[in-house]
Amino acid sequence: MSTERVNPAQLSPPTGFSHAVVATGSRVVFLAGQTALDGDGKVVGETLEEQFEQALGNLLAALEATGGTPADLARVTVYATDVADYRVHAPRLGAVWRRLAGRDYPAMAVVGVVRLWDERALVELDGFAVLS
Repeated sequence: MSTERVNPAQLSPPTGFSHAVVATGSRVVFLAGQTALDGDGKVVGETLEEQFEQALGNLLAALEATGGTPADLARVTVYATDVADYRVHAPRLGAVWRRLAGRDYPAMAVVGVVRLWDERALVELDGFAVLS
C-alpha cells in the first residue's frame, strides 16, 4: 500500500492525526469496534488510559490478522463516553498510540457517546485500513 498524509497549510496543524490520508492498495479492511475486552470477553482496566491501550491493542491485533500493520490504517474513529476526560488524558493516550502504532497517523475523529455496548467500557475504536 502507498499512503500520502495530507495536512493543508490553511488548516490548524494536526496533533496525533492527519487531516487526510490518500491510500492506494488492493485490499480494504474494515475493522469492527474494539473495546477493552480481554480474551475471555471481559472489560479490563479501570482507567481510560488502560482501556484505550487494550482497545487499541485489540484493533491492531485484528488488523495484524489480516496481514496489515499500523501504517496501513487510513481511518480510525474513537468513541468516548467522556470527551472532557479524553481531552485531559490526550497526552498519555497519544503516548500509548505512538508506542503501539507509531507516528503514521490515520485520519481520525473522537466522538462523544452516551454509553457503549458494554456499560463498563469507556472507549471504543474502529476504522479501516488499505493493504497492498
